Amino acid sequence: MSLTTQDKLLIEQRVTNEGPNIVVAYLFWLFLWFVSAHRFYLGRPKSAVLQILSYFIVIGFVWILVDIFLIPGMIRERQQQIRDRLAFQMLQG
Repeated sequence: MSLTTQDKLLIEQRVTNEGPNIVVAYLFWLFLWFVSAHRFYLGRPKSAVLQILSYFIVIGFVWILVDIFLIPGMIRERQQQIRDRLAFQMLQG
């Protein structure tokens, strides 16, 4: 059994509604970088804690700057996780 076009459109609508927002992620990065809020928001609590702990050495500050380029990929990954979960739910029942 495969998903219909209508099912796929419904999934995309739910991904838009439930998924992370790039503007919010960047605002968290900009204003709450010291608590790694953007990583918690994007569903990466382990790396967020590691990032916070790494601030005690210089590498943490480099990592926070690298995140400006990693955020779009993290958002795409999170959206794909939501798509996969919703498609699985639709196919199951």
